[in-house]
Amino acid sequence: MAASSLRKFVYLSIVAALLTITIKLIAYLLTNSVGLLSDALESCVNLIAAVVALIMLRLAEKPPDQQHEFGHNKAEYFSSAVEGGLIVLAAFSIIWSAIPRLLHPQPLENIGIGLLIAVGASLINLVVSIILIKNGKKHHSITLEADGRHLRTDVLTSAGVLIAIALVKLTGWLMLDGIVAIGVALNIIWTGYQLLRRSALGLLDTSLSQDDMAKINKVFKKYEQQNITFHSLMTRQSGQRKFIMMHVLMPGKLNIFQGHALAEKIEEDIRMAFADSPTTVFTHLEPVEGESSMLDINIDRPSNKGA
Repeated sequence: MAASSLRKFVYLSIVAALLTITIKLIAYLLTNSVGLLSDALESCVNLIAAVVALIMLRLAEKPPDQQHEFGHNKAEYFSSAVEGGLIVLAAFSIIWSAIPRLLHPQPLENIGIGLLIAVGASLINLVVSIILIKNGKKHHSITLEADGRHLRTDVLTSAGVLIAIALVKLTGWLMLDGIVAIGVALNIIWTGYQLLRRSALGLLDTSLSQDDMAKINKVFKKYEQQNITFHSLMTRQSGQRKFIMMHVLMPGKLNIFQGHALAEKIEEDIRMAFADSPTTVFTHLEPVEGESSMLDINIDRPSNKGA
């Protein structure tokens, strides 16, 4: 699926963020709960992150140009990194708001209606998070998946806040409101760290997953029966696009036309194995009988200096 067609899910996230911010702020004004205020602040982060995701998806869809011949797919990692950073900032703002409530607890008001309103906001986030995570995995979009996971975390933290408010009503222990708000903030920091880590790994050209490597090896086994072997396999994920590079060792008796046709068939088979995502395959042909064919197994060929 093209990046442009993924934008509809980001628009859904933006609408959900606007709705939940409004609903949670109403719940906060009714109850005076700093826990609900912290929840509303996280929804503000959701809105900013969704807008950034929309900008990055627009950039990711741009075709390759002279300065970016491999495309702009990595723009999605910047979106995830920005979201992770915003989450951490929101967490510290929540802690800053919660500390005064720990020192000077204040009574909560209209708890029943406040809880009901907050539950409605959480249900919106739950539905949208399921849609985003499902389609993020389906279309290999870290932007959608990160946004969905953030919303799912929002649902879990909202549940914690609602439980705390209910306990305040049952026990009368007002400090629970501030304690839970800080707990929410710590959980948000962990989510932010995970998003930042995943973005960094993507920017560092992390290899494909074990499941993806198994698909490649399945293609290899098909051709190994024809006395064709492979080495120097290197892979990386760039946003939605996969890059797969390998050296193909084939019988030296094949002429250049036969070798090229075989390489084209291997590349086609690998692309078909990843039909659900854009995949670029590079092959380098070498004679299986040649001694020099084994000198470039690693990314850097050994230097002949001093030989």
